[in-house]
Amino acid sequence: GPSGLALARASRPDAITLDVLMPSMDGWGVLAALKAEPALADIPVIMVSVMEDRNLGFALGASEYVTKPIDREHLRRIVGRYRRDGARVLVVEDDPATRELLRRYLEAEGWAVDEAENGEAGLAAVRHRLPTLVLLDLMMPVMDGCQFAAELRKNPDWGAVPVVVITAKDLTPEDRRALNGDVQAVFQKGAFSREQLLRELHDLLRPITAPSGPGR
Repeated sequence: GPSGLALARASRPDAITLDVLMPSMDGWGVLAALKAEPALADIPVIMVSVMEDRNLGFALGASEYVTKPIDREHLRRIVGRYRRDGARVLVVEDDPATRELLRRYLEAEGWAVDEAENGEAGLAAVRHRLPTLVLLDLMMPVMDGCQFAAELRKNPDWGAVPVVVITAKDLTPEDRRALNGDVQAVFQKGAFSREQLLRELHDLLRPITAPSGPGR
């Protein structure tokens, strides 16, 4: 445990595989220590254990959880998820806890993340650095999600950026008319799993981040 923390501080790895059952400091203690240090908190952690306690692992900030005996190919696929693909996602959401949750999901997939607390701040973030995709809440102060989406589409340089809405409200016909095709998908808060969200984002980002073929 302590030696692993020292090594992480020295080398800043792309990902960490962490056994739960260790002498001196167990895996949960190491995981908590990693997430408590700002310089290490964004490193994806893959928990490895003979025990089955995924919920505790994810609650403490683990990116993945693998039970022993370890399937080598399964572990290879998981570690492969953390290869950077160049995508940058902007999360526009006024609730700090939701922003943090989405940021963890996205960074665990190898994506860079920018955050904004309302639509106005979101537009400023887009001007500063164009995202590959936007995750957007609808109900926000200052400028709501519908206004943000409309402003985004007014700029020809931003028009191709996919927008995925994540909202706690049921969309009314008026909401759908206001969005007017400006978004690619809508997720109701509390009604989707981490896997469903990430699958949708992978599908949206695949044609954007895929390398061009010969002669293109």
